[in-house]
Amino acid sequence: MSFKSGFVTIIGRPNVGKSTLMNDIVGRKIAITSPKPQTTRHLITGIITNENYQLVFVDTPGMHKGKNLLGKKINNLAIDSLKGMDAIIFMVDKERGFAEDHIINHFKETNKPVFLVINKIDLVKGKMGIDKIILSYINNYDYAAVIPISAKDNQNIDHLIDALVPFLKEGPMYYPKEMDSDQTDEKLMSEIVREKILFHTEEEVPHSVAVLIEHLEENAETKTLDVSAIIVVERDSQKGILIGNKGERLKKIGTEARKDLNKTLGRKIHLSLFVKVNKDWRSNINELKKYGIGD
Repeated sequence: MSFKSGFVTIIGRPNVGKSTLMNDIVGRKIAITSPKPQTTRHLITGIITNENYQLVFVDTPGMHKGKNLLGKKINNLAIDSLKGMDAIIFMVDKERGFAEDHIINHFKETNKPVFLVINKIDLVKGKMGIDKIILSYINNYDYAAVIPISAKDNQNIDHLIDALVPFLKEGPMYYPKEMDSDQTDEKLMSEIVREKILFHTEEEVPHSVAVLIEHLEENAETKTLDVSAIIVVERDSQKGILIGNKGERLKKIGTEARKDLNKTLGRKIHLSLFVKVNKDWRSNINELKKYGIGD
């Protein structure tokens, strides 16, 4: 049997569960998740390989109306991810609005197969509820398949992969068979710190934050990896909120991030966090590039 391979982008509006699906597919945490919209800011690649095929998935930021340069940049990342793909996963849930119609319009510019994946079926009442969601989409586009899933409960993920494989073409193994992501440990460290900030702050603060790993050093004496990270915010008031009363919020964020890093990276981490104000960094192209956005 010939070897097949292909690239599949996962696209949808914010907070429909794209990153949760990516983690399910790979079998480990490579993308952060949170209840907050616009959690993902970068394209993240997840890879599954067996003796017959290699599927390369690309997790994208949620498509939305960008209010600043950061928002516009990450929105364009999602749109650009449609180019050069062999298939597209269009992820939706029971909520539907302008964003879904906007995304569908972009499909009409490509001739690639689009799989309508309805997530969070654990929150939908019965088959009639799922059928109602399906009917609201199937007249808008000719989908290659419609697959209801629950990424949270790892339900029907194998069915989704099985549906994608027949659309792969004969091709090379793009990544070594033991590789399951292009996400570096350093990038994952900064993202996990940001994930904890998303959980512990509200309103504008989570979206005004960037995290930069400033220093990594192996500590032979304690047998730890010592990590220093800078948390960047746009306002002094945001810095105060992030640090919290007597530093309690920042301490909690650091403790949770360290525990998650220990588990995710499989080693002992010593984490130091520092907060810095960089006014309006989200609207500065040079600052965005510094944080790996907009290249």
